[in-house]
Amino acid sequence: MKRLRYENGPVDPVDMKILRALADDARVSVAELARLVGLSAPSVSERIRRLEENGVIAGYTVRIDAAGLGLPLSAWLRVRPLPGELQQVAEILRGLPEIVECDRVTGEDCFIAKAHLRSVEHLEQVIDRIIPFAMTNTAIVQSSPVERRLPPIGVPDAA
Repeated sequence: MKRLRYENGPVDPVDMKILRALADDARVSVAELARLVGLSAPSVSERIRRLEENGVIAGYTVRIDAAGLGLPLSAWLRVRPLPGELQQVAEILRGLPEIVECDRVTGEDCFIAKAHLRSVEHLEQVIDRIIPFAMTNTAIVQSSPVERRLPPIGVPDAA
């Protein structure tokens, strides 16, 4: 995938305004974006197309409250596969619908996964699927002072 580079990064200031507006409301109209950035709607459409093609915009999504779906408990699972079980554990994690994100990380654990669950008993069932192949350490989420958000858009480098 070809990435365009501008003087200060992969996007220019107008693109940053477009990205911020889309981050606030991905359903905003192209006409509204055009008014916001002072360009024509076709120009804004072209910029959005270019941002998509260059991988800056990876997709559009909706935020869903897991508790509203009957999954009020969230937990982070640190997972350390037993010797020779790394791929098996990765497959198990991929196959568990309760796991909503998972990263392979450095350090003592190989994976950190977030799960949304109905109850502590449900958490236990998820862990029981993993522990034949890995050791786990679990932390139940109490609150989220920083909710999932976009990476910084147009923030200058730290000095």
